[in-house]
Amino acid sequence: MKQTILTDRLHLRLFDKSDAETVQVLCNNYNIYKNTLYLPYPYAINDALVWIESHQKNFEEDRFYEFAITDRGSGKLYGAISLSNNQSFNNGEIAYWIGEEYWGNGYGTEAAQSLIDFAFKEKKLHKVFARYFKTNPASGRIMEKIGMVREGVLKDQIVKDGKYVDLVYSGIINPYENNKKDII
Repeated sequence: MKQTILTDRLHLRLFDKSDAETVQVLCNNYNIYKNTLYLPYPYAINDALVWIESHQKNFEEDRFYEFAITDRGSGKLYGAISLSNNQSFNNGEIAYWIGEEYWGNGYGTEAAQSLIDFAFKEKKLHKVFARYFKTNPASGRIMEKIGMVREGVLKDQIVKDGKYVDLVYSGIINPYENNKKDII
């Protein structure tokens, strides 16, 4: 199975334990924490190691595909992107984070587009969805740029730092399949 994805500027690859220190530095940032659902803050080196430890097994078991977003030339780590694989429903959720110092360079959009292509062309998923905090419209713009359509808002869906936050859901149907709606 394809364990790396190349784009014009990026190399998406599986994480390695040697990435843990960089992941810890990038994720130990309140601005990353406040825009992500599951990252703890502060973010310790052990958080990175535990997270990375499960990636290979998840990939081999066809459950999650968690990629490091790196520079294609230098190998510099910019962030992470993942795709879940819900085989029961033939869909997956895309999630990502980019280190704050790399925001505004289009890395999130480029990585997300390549993972959408992977989901539809390689994994043959019917649908990919994503969710973002309503307070993080930049993430919503990435979803729009890769062809996702806003499907709805779950009001006060989660609690982040003691405040209720709306989650916005977006999705895209596989344009490469016949879109049979009567699969039962």
